[in-house]
Amino acid sequence: MTYTKDIAEALQRGDADKVGELVRLALIEELSPKEILENGLIRGMNIIGIKFKNNEIYIPEVLIAARAMHAGMELLRPKLVETGVKNIGKVVIGTVKGDLHDIGKNLVKMMLEGAGFEVIDLGADVSVEKFVSAVKEYHPDILGMSALLTTTMLNMSEVIEALQTADLRGKVKVMVGGAPITKHYAEQIGADGYSPDAATAVEDARLLLTLK
Repeated sequence: MTYTKDIAEALQRGDADKVGELVRLALIEELSPKEILENGLIRGMNIIGIKFKNNEIYIPEVLIAARAMHAGMELLRPKLVETGVKNIGKVVIGTVKGDLHDIGKNLVKMMLEGAGFEVIDLGADVSVEKFVSAVKEYHPDILGMSALLTTTMLNMSEVIEALQTADLRGKVKVMVGGAPITKHYAEQIGADGYSPDAATAVEDARLLLTLK
């Protein structure tokens, strides 16, 4: 039985129960956790990401697929730790101070997790100090900031300046996104990357890892 192929297909359908059942069976059949992760869960989420980017599916379908992915990860995560399989990178993510919008940020988080990243989610309305503190504590490869309001997007530059003051800027790549954010603005404030949507964020995060 091609467990990984079936896991990827069940994930795309958003069938959380089936994904969990197949991951359990695959582990019983002694497939390696790494193979289940990469050829099952990540492959399925990659296809979801491509379809989302091409407007073939929309946010509700992505959220349902992400829920199915988490059902598989709950079973797989302890096995991955046991066998020493590492995430491909670590991301700290949050919506900036004064902004309570988190749907886009949550979508990016799910897509990154589905691609094999470890994601530390600071939530919404995150202060400059909290972002800097999280970079100090977690030593992420990437810091991701989101804003939906033109009045709060200015806080992104404050975080970058605070990272420079704390001598942390050279230790972490900064990605920004959200409705009012543009590539030009990202360059203007000194961010390393700008992503217009969740699927592109995964591609950009992978690229930034190669530049570290």
